[in-house]
Amino acid sequence: MPSQSQKQPHIAEFIMLIALLSSLVALSLDIMLPAFNTIAADLNIQDIRQTQWIITAIIVGMAFGQLFFGPLSDAYGRKGSILLGIGLFCFGAVLSMTAQSFEALLIGRFIQGIGVSGPRIATMALVRDKFVGNAMARIMSFVMVAFVMVPMLAPLVGQAILLAFSWRAIFGLFVVLSVIAGIWLAIRQPETLQPENRRPMNAKSIGFGIKIVVSHPRTLGFSMASGVIFGGLLTYVGSAQAIFEGIYGLGDKFPFFFAALAFGIGSASYVNGRLVMRIGALNLAIYALIGKMLLALILVVLAMLQGGSPTLWQFMLLGFMLMFCVGILFGNLSSLAMVPLGKLAGVGAAVVGTLQNIVSVVVSVSIGWFFNGTLLPVVAGFFVSAVLALGLVLLVKDKSEDQIG
Repeated sequence: MPSQSQKQPHIAEFIMLIALLSSLVALSLDIMLPAFNTIAADLNIQDIRQTQWIITAIIVGMAFGQLFFGPLSDAYGRKGSILLGIGLFCFGAVLSMTAQSFEALLIGRFIQGIGVSGPRIATMALVRDKFVGNAMARIMSFVMVAFVMVPMLAPLVGQAILLAFSWRAIFGLFVVLSVIAGIWLAIRQPETLQPENRRPMNAKSIGFGIKIVVSHPRTLGFSMASGVIFGGLLTYVGSAQAIFEGIYGLGDKFPFFFAALAFGIGSASYVNGRLVMRIGALNLAIYALIGKMLLALILVVLAMLQGGSPTLWQFMLLGFMLMFCVGILFGNLSSLAMVPLGKLAGVGAAVVGTLQNIVSVVVSVSIGWFFNGTLLPVVAGFFVSAVLALGLVLLVKDKSEDQIG
């Protein structure tokens, strides 16, 4: 039970705080999209494909940061881990805001990625400390609203900042929101992990967690499948401005079309919550992978028949359904990966998250480098990632799901 030395916030306030902390990851990615061209011009980036590294750098930072913050939150508590992460996130934002070269910007983004791992990992642990079973599911369903809204609204916010200020002001917004969240957490939320429940942080425990994850077929397979799907999505996110502004000539309307496709992922979260208890996470994941593969294949054929890019309405219609499939996959594949971990869920979650991020970066960079001013490489990447992920899922789905810890 949480400490009683500090008054517990009302449930509505708790949900808003967790939603704000959790949304920092999505905000860090999507709010930057409208600024890619401006950053490229300001920092003299010759190859426009390199702007995708602004997204990749933070994901790489998260891959390493999770291995640190997962065990840290189990050893020293949730609040301290979140506050340390927020501090690093702000430091990275300041470095990025003042960067005079692309390399310095990427270093700042990498540090942001390490920092944001603190809120990402420790807030979920904090919720688990306070709620279990249906109660936790209820809380997380409300928190998921942030995951639906942030990808839709973040590019619009980024566009508004660019119109009023410069791209550097976006990082100023990161600092302001992070400081608000940190002060809010420090003042209002008690520590939820009691001393008797803490576990020592050492290299041995982290190494054991890595060994367990990579040696269990289901956890390894579902983690890699999730990473492959996320990598395909990152390729689209990193190319979104070039797609909507460059290929389709939408200019300042780009954030609205991006939001429309993002709504496909958000709506899938609601549908998945209604169906998962009846159909099962594994069956839903397989259906979604088949759907994603077929939809991507249709887009590939249309692109090949039309000079490299389908028409805008074709991309929006099929893209929405494709994003819906991606939304079904995210939660289910991660949940399936965590099933065998049992009492090792803390360090296991950190290792699973790291593996997912590493795989996603490899996939994203590999696909993104083939971007040629048409949509063909992106939709082909969606197809290939779906085929690879489906192969991994089918390979491990019948393996034992006995718990390790």
